[in-house]
Amino acid sequence: MTRPSGHAPWRLRARSRPDEALVRGAAVLGLGRFGSALATELERLGVEVLGIDADEDTVQRHDPLLTAAVRADVSRAEVLDQLGVTQADRVVVAVGGRLETSVLACSHLLRAGVEDLWAKAESAEHAQILEQLGVRHVIMTQRAMGVRIAHRLVDRAEDWVDYGHGLQMGRFAVPVRMLHQTVAASRVTEEWALRVIARRSGDAPWEYVTAQTVLQPGDELIVAGSAEELAAFGRLDS
Repeated sequence: MTRPSGHAPWRLRARSRPDEALVRGAAVLGLGRFGSALATELERLGVEVLGIDADEDTVQRHDPLLTAAVRADVSRAEVLDQLGVTQADRVVVAVGGRLETSVLACSHLLRAGVEDLWAKAESAEHAQILEQLGVRHVIMTQRAMGVRIAHRLVDRAEDWVDYGHGLQMGRFAVPVRMLHQTVAASRVTEEWALRVIARRSGDAPWEYVTAQTVLQPGDELIVAGSAEELAAFGRLDS
């Protein structure tokens, strides 16, 4: 439950070594599927995480998984202040499905001086409101997943990341026409303005590709280029 006034707010562990990770503490507001996955992965990476959710059962499930898990209404400025959320190196508002709560929480945090604020948006309109508030990092999880699935259906891309400004990276099975020859001999990078970055075979680690790398059946490739070029690369065997 929400901690009563007078209870000491959540405190970050002081950095004891100069080589410790820059991000020591993060607050994740909302422990749905996205917030839960984010919070537990941060803990796995050695970050202290304060997880906050309005549902008591959700909080109880996360209590043994996070540094601290609290049931609270994050739309209230006094609650965020009481729990010491603004002490975190990063704050993520992951209550994307509750527009009013998301907007109020972000507004309070920005007013309190939180600079490194991330927020999940469920729609373009939600994202626009968050951006207008001044949220630097707006996360469109559903849009990103939709884009990835579309490319998986059409271009055979197992993964797809858009970095903006004309640069995308995709993960593909090696096309048949490139098998048993070097990257240079395949002439793929000459036909399209793209670059083969890395490859792996089965469960082996990724390795950087050179012009003389010979591609074999079962290889996966990381390829960078524009959306149009990657789409063409993904359809080589069509």
